[in-house]
Amino acid sequence: MKTIIFTISFVLVSTLLKAQNQTQILDTIYANNHKNVALFFPNPIRQGITGSENFAFTYNREKEQYFGLLQATPGNESNLLIINNNGSIFSYIIRYKEVLEKLNYFIPDSTSIGNEKPFIGAVDDENKHIDSFDFKINYYERFCSYLVKRRQRIGKLKKRHDGIILKIENIVFDKEELYFVMTIENKSSLDYDVNFLNLTIQTRKKGKKKSLQSLYLEPVFTYNLPSKIKENQTVKLVYVVPKFSISDERLVLLELNEKNGERNLKLKISDKTINNPN
Repeated sequence: MKTIIFTISFVLVSTLLKAQNQTQILDTIYANNHKNVALFFPNPIRQGITGSENFAFTYNREKEQYFGLLQATPGNESNLLIINNNGSIFSYIIRYKEVLEKLNYFIPDSTSIGNEKPFIGAVDDENKHIDSFDFKINYYERFCSYLVKRRQRIGKLKKRHDGIILKIENIVFDKEELYFVMTIENKSSLDYDVNFLNLTIQTRKKGKKKSLQSLYLEPVFTYNLPSKIKENQTVKLVYVVPKFSISDERLVLLELNEKNGERNLKLKISDKTINNPN
């Protein structure tokens, strides 16, 4: 079974809860690093998020199942947000406890604090489309804001040229998208004007006449993309693209191009990195 651990800041979780207009007192679930605490839900789990790295909630992302496992290491209390595949939301306070009195929780549907899909009355199709679009953009903004504050690293992916440093900090898979978290650092004495920052898939053709084919990856959302990076400034940004995978005959190229300048950088990302995001 392949499981993926998701973590998210308490601020983001709290914001999501406020969007549901809830003022409920949350139940507390205790866990430790000696035993698995099992949570069984009325519908299969689509997403499970903890608010601190000393808690881990694991579940099957490839084949939706009704249960997940919670573990914890000593530290401050946090929170756990669960979303079922029907949109039902469950939220709990989670705490570390050396001795556990309960190892299995059977969660009734009546304890749901709300649904991630807001109720929309009788409106036309155009308004429904606008509401759905706004909700998605709002989610992208909040999740990207969380990712730029997070300190997780995917590896040493960095390119330097004439005082300009281009770096991949993280690649995160969430829902149906990949989030490329990047930094651009200007250690030169001149401001850097961005002409473009592109992601492309490079494919090497076989045969006598070898050449490269490029497929441009158009972001569905960009966060904090700068037009200028001033002297001694570092900018952190995120590109959101539809999820994809590549074979070992392909790679992803991140290309930073300077407007009216020659400080251009190309950073290669291997298939192993793309196919194993955080």
